[in-house]
Amino acid sequence: MSVSEKPVSAQVRFIEILADQAGQRIDNFLITALKGVPKSLVYRILRKGEVRVNKKRIKPEYKLQPGDIVRIPPVRVAERAEPPKVSEQLTTVLEQAILFESKEYIAVNKPSGLAVHGGSGVSLGLIECFRQMRPQLKFLELVHRLDRDTSGCILLAKKRSALKFMHEALQRKRVTKIYHALVVGRWSDRRRQVDAPLRKNELKSGERVVKVTEDGKPSLTEYRVLQRFGSRATLIEARPITGRTHQIRVHCQFAGYPIIGDPKYGIDSENAEMKAQGINRLFLHAAELRFPLPEGGRQVVKAPLDPGLRSALERLDSIE
Repeated sequence: MSVSEKPVSAQVRFIEILADQAGQRIDNFLITALKGVPKSLVYRILRKGEVRVNKKRIKPEYKLQPGDIVRIPPVRVAERAEPPKVSEQLTTVLEQAILFESKEYIAVNKPSGLAVHGGSGVSLGLIECFRQMRPQLKFLELVHRLDRDTSGCILLAKKRSALKFMHEALQRKRVTKIYHALVVGRWSDRRRQVDAPLRKNELKSGERVVKVTEDGKPSLTEYRVLQRFGSRATLIEARPITGRTHQIRVHCQFAGYPIIGDPKYGIDSENAEMKAQGINRLFLHAAELRFPLPEGGRQVVKAPLDPGLRSALERLDSIE
C-alpha cells in the first residue's frame, strides 16, 4: 500500500455549525471533519489552541452550539491508497438486503461474513459499502453494530440528528432487538432469562474474549423457545436487555446451550457435525428490530433467515 503526504486541510478553514451538527463534542466533530487524521493529532491541535470556537480556545469536551464558528488549522497526514471499490455483485446483494429506508434511516439485512466497518485487517465493511453506494449522502453512520459472523437487522443513520435520536432511544431502552439462534441441546422452558455479569478481556493476539465474572458489567438476556429438534438442538429467541460484546453468545454458553457454529464459545465436535447438515457459520441472526421514529410512531423491520440456514432447519426437522 503506497503512502504519501497529503493536506487534509491545506489552509485555515472556518465552519459554521448548523442545527443538525449541534450538541456533539468538538473532538468528535473534528475526528469526522478531518477524515484520516490520527486522533492523537486531533487532540494535539486542540491542546495547543490551534482549533478555536468563536475565536476562543476550547476543551475537547466542549459541546457545539448552532451558529458556532469553528476554526480548523492546516493539517497534513499520510495519504493511503483508496479503499477497494464495492463490486457489482456485492452492491446488488446489499441493495436487495435493504429492509426499510426513509429520509433518516436505512435498515439492512446484513449478510454473515461482512464486517460492519473496515479496520483490523478488513478493508471494506458494510458502512464503507453504503457510503460508496449512496455518494449523495453527506452523512451516513452506523446506529449500532453486529458481529461479523452475525447476520440480520442493522440500522444506519442518514442524518446526525437521526443518529443522536436513536442513540438516546437505545439508552432509554426504547429499541427492541430480537435474535434467533440455534443452540446445542434441549433448552428448558423454565430458562427464560440469563442474568450474569460479563467482562471483556483482550488476549495478547488482540482477540477479544468475554467471560462471566463477578466483577463484570451487569448483563441480562431474555429467552424463549421457538422450535425443538429432539434433544439435539433448539431454535430460540433472544432479547438482549443490555448491550454487551458477545452477550447472547456467552450467555448461551453459560446456560449450557452454546450456539451452533460458534467457533469461539461453541463446542467443536457439535459444530463439525452440524456442518454436515449445512450449518457452516454462526447460527445467530438479528431477526427483528423495533424502534421509534423522530416524527412519532414506531417502525418494525424483520429480516428473513438466509436460504442456507432455512434449508438446514428443514433437514434437522425431517431427521427428528
